Amino acid sequence: MSGSAQAAQTILVFGDSVSAAYGIAEQRGWVALLAGQLKREQRHYIVVNASISGETTAGGLARLPKMLAVHRPAIVILALGGNDGLRGLPVEQMKRNLAAMVELSQRAGARVLLAGMRLPPNYGPEYTRAFETAFAEVAKERRCALLPFLLEGVAERDEYFQPDRIHPNEAAQPLIAENVLKALRPLLRTRSAP
Repeated sequence: MSGSAQAAQTILVFGDSVSAAYGIAEQRGWVALLAGQLKREQRHYIVVNASISGETTAGGLARLPKMLAVHRPAIVILALGGNDGLRGLPVEQMKRNLAAMVELSQRAGARVLLAGMRLPPNYGPEYTRAFETAFAEVAKERRCALLPFLLEGVAERDEYFQPDRIHPNEAAQPLIAENVLKALRPLLRTRSAP
């Protein structure tokens, strides 16, 4: 079987507006850029973006079983939690939802990359610290891969944001895609052609 004839596996990106390319053309968002890079590297993956603007971990948990059944992904990139934080929802509830989504994905045979998020300091030091550490705690408990901060190298620079100062702009997308790709690489399985 030649390399091009190999069956492509699916990477399911399951996130919120940051992953749904809010405010910019979808083909310029980080998910599309990631898919393009994997294709250039001749990796046999189809990237499916099932992200929805405004999604919380509770909404994601309700939607995930159907997405797993429909797409049967080899890898799930879980990038939810930001809206829980912006709404001040209980961190413990977010952790339970994230852990449940990781477990559902793993039970469905997928490898999981959990993408962490951080909040602005105006949410108070106790809440922001608990929020940030929640992702590492879930990754450790559920033994999945972790990207500590999806917006590493982006969050601290105003020029990478749309006027709302929440959503990354088009210039930020390649940086986000690179952050994800670095964390994703260990999960990509290469098959050698016979």
